[in-house]
Amino acid sequence: MFTKAKQILSNREILLKILITFGLLLVFKAGTYIPIPLVSTTSIKQILDGNSFLTVLNAFSGGGLSNFSILALGISPYITSSIVIQMLQLVVPKFKEWGEAGEVGKQKLNRITRYTTIVVAMIQALLIIFSLGSNPLNILIDDLIQYQSMAWLFYIYMAIVITAGSAFTMWLADLITRHGIGNGSSMIISAGIISSIPRMFITLSNKYLVSPTALNVFLFILVIVLYVAMIVGVVFFEGAVRNIPVQYANRQVTSQKGSEIPVKLNSANVIPVIFASTIMSIPLTIIGVMGLNTSTSDGAYWIDQIFSNHQPIGMLMYILLIVFFSFFYSFMQVDPDKISENLEKSGAFIPGYRPGEETKVQLSKMLFRITLIGATYLCILALIPIIVAKIFGFSSAEASAIVIGGTSLIIIVGVAVETFRQIETQSETKDYKGFLN
Repeated sequence: MFTKAKQILSNREILLKILITFGLLLVFKAGTYIPIPLVSTTSIKQILDGNSFLTVLNAFSGGGLSNFSILALGISPYITSSIVIQMLQLVVPKFKEWGEAGEVGKQKLNRITRYTTIVVAMIQALLIIFSLGSNPLNILIDDLIQYQSMAWLFYIYMAIVITAGSAFTMWLADLITRHGIGNGSSMIISAGIISSIPRMFITLSNKYLVSPTALNVFLFILVIVLYVAMIVGVVFFEGAVRNIPVQYANRQVTSQKGSEIPVKLNSANVIPVIFASTIMSIPLTIIGVMGLNTSTSDGAYWIDQIFSNHQPIGMLMYILLIVFFSFFYSFMQVDPDKISENLEKSGAFIPGYRPGEETKVQLSKMLFRITLIGATYLCILALIPIIVAKIFGFSSAEASAIVIGGTSLIIIVGVAVETFRQIETQSETKDYKGFLN
């Protein structure tokens, strides 16, 4: 490990890329503290508490949403647009054609993704602002209260500022991808999540160490141990791969070693949890905006029972949505039809199965079994924060800060592993070039 670290640190090109990445991430973090003009942030944190979708958005924006900054949405509109365009490639022939057209087609899809990002950012900004501003007294600064009849004009202005912030974040992500280390979007999301970790330890300290009894110290240590154990577990599962052996009809048996198709245990990554959280939170956000109370409204009560993942019915609904999106996205990422077709074209086959339809069926069965394990892992990881919060008696504010498990760990671990691999590959490539030259 020390040899690899020395090898990386002695490479000036990689060090420069790392410094550029950190510099751009600092610019992003600074932007999360610049408030939107004309807005009062007193009620934002209260609305974030208990709303899983807004909490996810806040984590992705590095706390920009809770600060109601110009980067309130961060990179999330771009991520949403990327997923939508990727899914549309399955149903829109033109998008599918561009997806298979190499670099030129990829550039066209990227351009459409950017335009879609602006539209998505504007829609999200308007929804958030108009929901928070259902009572103008909660969102406008004191000097504008007298003009609350014109509040909608101020809201549109705020939405434009937030949309511009999302476009700026997208530009920063591009700069990181081109001149820095790792994927820019992933790095910005990870930086936002990591920056919230100190808040978790501060919240834990305030809860258990203000009056340090033996039980409180024990619970403090126990929570930290659970957090570390979750990181180790996520590292293991995110690195787990099922290698499907492949043989080539025109190769010698001795040269077939190492011919295999690697399939990740969690091919869908964190997408199913994000989609499930989004769908579950929309009805809850609507009843919150309408000012309905679960104790006085039967409709609000049943919506809370069905869509709140803290309720038994809602938790079951949450699990079913995660499982559904796990299978949907995994089969979209790892397409058995396409793999079978490519194997047949290259004269390859899975041992014991004929090329063509039989290979496709076998690949589908294998992917189904792998995805079933991956979906179970995602369900457990998504439910652990809810279970831990109930066991330890965390309030909604504490639970949003003390996150053990959930989407955050998957993102951080995945990005960390991929970034380290990229750094390692670049350092080795540099060594090979020096050796050959």
